[in-house]
Amino acid sequence: MQWVEDISELERLYGNPGAASLRKVAQELTPEYRRWIMASRFCVVSTVGPEGTDGSPRGDDGPVVRELDAQSLAMPDWRGNNRMDTLRNIVEDGRISLMFMVPGSNTVVRVNGFARVTTDAALCESFEVDGKHLRSVIVIRIGEVYFQCARALMRARVWSSGDESEGLPSAGEFLSALTEGEEGGKPYDDAWLERAKASMW
Repeated sequence: MQWVEDISELERLYGNPGAASLRKVAQELTPEYRRWIMASRFCVVSTVGPEGTDGSPRGDDGPVVRELDAQSLAMPDWRGNNRMDTLRNIVEDGRISLMFMVPGSNTVVRVNGFARVTTDAALCESFEVDGKHLRSVIVIRIGEVYFQCARALMRARVWSSGDESEGLPSAGEFLSALTEGEEGGKPYDDAWLERAKASMW
C-alpha cells in the first residue's frame, strides 16, 4: 500500500483548488446562507474529542438550528439514546462541523466553528414543544460557512433513487447480532415506532 505522508505530496497530487471553492466561504451568515440553513430540517454534526471523532444526525420538525446572530447558531439537544457522544466531545474540545441538507437539492451547506453546551433556562425553554423541555442547547460560533460541491449527492442519487432499504438489517437485527440474541430482534423493532413517538421531544 502506498501512503500519502505529507501535505506537499497531497498538493502535487491534486493541484490547486478552483477559485470559486475559495471565494464561496463566508465568516458569518449571508442572506443566502441564512435562507438555506433556515430551510434545513436535517444536518450531520461532526465533533472530535479525546475518545476520537463522532458523526451524529440531527433533525427537527422545523429548522434544525436557530440563528442567534449572524455568527451564532443554537441547536436544541432533543431526546436521543443518552450516549452523549456529541456533547462529551464539545465539552472536551469544542470544534464542530455541520452539514445542512434540504430534500430534493444536491447542494450541501457546511458550517465549521466552535461549540459550547449551555443549560441556560430561558434559551432551553424557548424551544419547548408540547410541554417538553430541553436539558441543554448547543451554541455554535461560526468560523466559516460555505456550500459544498453537489457531485457526491448526484453520484449517490440520494433524492431520486427511491427506497433501497428492503432486505437490509433492522435496528433490532443489529442489536440481536451484537448481543447474541439477548436483546433486540423483532420485539425491539415492533416496539420501536411507538417508543419513538412517545419520546420524540
